[in-house]
Amino acid sequence: MSTVRANEQVLAGFHDDFDALRREVAKIVVGQPQVIDGVLVAAVAGGHVLVEGVPGVGKTVLVETLSDVLQLTSNRIQFTPDLMPSDLLGTYVVMESAQGRRTFEFQQGPIFANLIQADHINRGTPKTQSALLQAMEGEVIAMGHEEFHLPQPFFVMATQNPLEMEGTFPLPEPELDRFFFKLLAPRPTGAEIEAVLDRTTEGLPPETRALIDGKRLLEMRDIARTVMLNPALRHWVVGLVTATHPDGESAPEPIRRYVRYGAGVRAAQAMVLGAKILAAADGRSEVAREDLARLVLPALRHRVQLNFEGQAENVSPDGLVESVVAAVK
Repeated sequence: MSTVRANEQVLAGFHDDFDALRREVAKIVVGQPQVIDGVLVAAVAGGHVLVEGVPGVGKTVLVETLSDVLQLTSNRIQFTPDLMPSDLLGTYVVMESAQGRRTFEFQQGPIFANLIQADHINRGTPKTQSALLQAMEGEVIAMGHEEFHLPQPFFVMATQNPLEMEGTFPLPEPELDRFFFKLLAPRPTGAEIEAVLDRTTEGLPPETRALIDGKRLLEMRDIARTVMLNPALRHWVVGLVTATHPDGESAPEPIRRYVRYGAGVRAAQAMVLGAKILAAADGRSEVAREDLARLVLPALRHRVQLNFEGQAENVSPDGLVESVVAAVK
């Protein structure tokens, strides 16, 4: 069997598995095709996702369904101002043996799971958000003089309500940069609300089945990295990222006026890896420009930080990113 033929079979298997995941999640989550694809792409890539949307758009249902179809453990953490880092990571407790000997043992917190839903992440204090950032940065949690490995794959889906202002803490820039994508979950349309009512109020609700496990998810991650990227498209990605900086030579006027600083290397990595996964999900061995174009907003919108004038005028980050796309040919 030729190598080319084997690669075609590998990509065909990737396409079948990704499409099956997409259809299985869509049994439960009505609408939101872009959010579903974005979450699946990030999960395969090994990145984390920040989903912004008002209550009732299916954010919790999405991560619960993802946990079911991926055969992975999941925990939901409700962020509140009184949530402490130990509530997230775990803590040492005194344990007594049958012989009466007392020892300190580490009791793992809810962060030790494959899928973590961090609900209302911007309601957590900076100290607690720093604890989450430690988990998002790597595979190890340091507690005292010991290190504890997180289960793999490890995926954080954080949610925040754009309407909440009181009692919230803006996410620090390093934590925002750790999110592979920021996805916007729109309100459901009338037709989508009717579909939800059909599925939840008439007859038995739909059921999902487990499709792949964590091992297969890691295999798909490796397969996606073998997808080719044309040097011209890579140069375009670099041009987009550098044009988000107000002091860049190619930065458009809105960027120079309203942006404090722009995206970095992780934005380029998110676009390239995500585009490779989209290409593999379509059964292709090479990235197309359309794959990258679909991911520009999710990869850049949270990495473009507004200056004081931009905040005062309530400038849309999406509009700024679109001005960059128009300027970089």
